[in-house]
Amino acid sequence: MHYENTLSFAQSLDAQDPLRSYRDRFHIPQRNGQDLIYLCGNSLGLQPKAARLALDGELNTWQHLGVEGWFDSLEEGVPSWLSYHQRCQEPLAQIVGAQPLEVCPMNALTVNLHLLMASFYRPQGAKTQILTIAGDFPSDQYALETHIRSRGLNPDSVLIEVKPGEDGLIETQTICEAIATHVDSLALVLMSGLNYYTGQVYDMAAITQVAHAHNLLVGFDLAHAIGNVPVQLHDWGVDFATWCSYKYLNGGPGAVSGVFVHERHHTADVPRLAGWWGYDEANRFKMTKGFVPMPGAAGWQLSTPNIMGLALHKAAIDITAEAGMAALRQKSEQLTGYLAYVLQPFGEAIQVLTPADPAGRGCQLSLLVKQEGKALFNYLTESGIIGDWREPDCIRLAPTPLYNSFSDVWQVGEALRSFFAGRRIAERRIAGS
Repeated sequence: MHYENTLSFAQSLDAQDPLRSYRDRFHIPQRNGQDLIYLCGNSLGLQPKAARLALDGELNTWQHLGVEGWFDSLEEGVPSWLSYHQRCQEPLAQIVGAQPLEVCPMNALTVNLHLLMASFYRPQGAKTQILTIAGDFPSDQYALETHIRSRGLNPDSVLIEVKPGEDGLIETQTICEAIATHVDSLALVLMSGLNYYTGQVYDMAAITQVAHAHNLLVGFDLAHAIGNVPVQLHDWGVDFATWCSYKYLNGGPGAVSGVFVHERHHTADVPRLAGWWGYDEANRFKMTKGFVPMPGAAGWQLSTPNIMGLALHKAAIDITAEAGMAALRQKSEQLTGYLAYVLQPFGEAIQVLTPADPAGRGCQLSLLVKQEGKALFNYLTESGIIGDWREPDCIRLAPTPLYNSFSDVWQVGEALRSFFAGRRIAERRIAGS
């Protein structure tokens, strides 16, 4: 796509954007009465305006019905709290490319990682190892380490970590070759679908295909992928996945997580850590011994769900499902393409770590700034541009298609130009003193 580094060009792209109306469905943070340029949806998405109404609705149910809210509703035709998770299954299925029974909102991401490993990490004999990627998000690292120890094994010998190359990225071929190399000792492949630090999206379909060719189970943490890049978990044959919903899904701080379990595992005799909310709903309140799971992914539920959290979750995922992942992906590629374009004049000072190929990245570009990186980050923040900082020298910026504009991206280039121009003036003054 041809780009121009002018405000009028950015505004023309905004005028042609079929998703431009979605911005009005979110609260944009302000400072001194002016909208901030919020490029931090990779850390915490913005609040949908529908969130407060959804929350108020369930507060009204609690107020007027009390415990009867589990079985009754204030509105005819609206399901009670008892089956609230079912309201979320269809939009979640659309977002992750699944069948509704294969997905369920529940718990928090790390809780779900442990639950899914309890089911799908089955070390036997010499096959005890787990293949993952080096430097994954700390939650994943800690979950793997402690879960392996809970099985009486040593993570130092169990974990096989595929390391990045000199460019900081991990090629799909490298991952697939590692699977083939260690196949005799592997019990599971478990890794992120999109790298939180580099912004690189992994070829989950190819990795799954290779793992299955070697009779291995494979699971993904989709924390940074869900709502960001299109995935087809069912068609790819992924065995299981989990995610958080407070980034690109905009469910709110600490929002409810979710799981995907492929239908091939629904009727299998899969070991699991059970709780009463995963018990067959038709007989749950009989309180009998002997666990009988709900059909599908819902059978991995544990405790009574947080209805207020699910209300916020449903309000948010409805927006993403309505916009559609294909349209969101198209705009995302254009936004990151434009951001890469406005960064070009600063190539010597800023290295883009994220893959240049749009197919290899999501919404996020990770900028390595070797000199005065933190000063630049602080300048952007003071200029009303909200990204995030990762030590020692990385600024992550994520133009999100639901609420970011091409004009937002253009403003980033203007702020960078101003910062570096100021540094050059200061250097000339010092040289002349």
